[in-house]
Amino acid sequence: MKIQRWFAFVGAVLASLILTSGIVNIQWIGWTISCVSCLAWAYFGYSDRDLPRMLMEIFYFAAALLGIHNWYGQ
Repeated sequence: MKIQRWFAFVGAVLASLILTSGIVNIQWIGWTISCVSCLAWAYFGYSDRDLPRMLMEIFYFAAALLGIHNWYGQ
């Protein structure tokens, strides 16, 4: 399971880089990667029995979904 955590970490960093790049046309990609990464970290929190981390990641997942919704609304 250690390799999956590294993929989720790389996904989170990649999403952050895309979202802060200022290129509006590709922000939806950053939000989508962020959603996947947040779900992975929520699962890792669940499997580690770390309730606060799991809930935090679920909140970030919901915020990323809102980001996708806002991007398509523009």
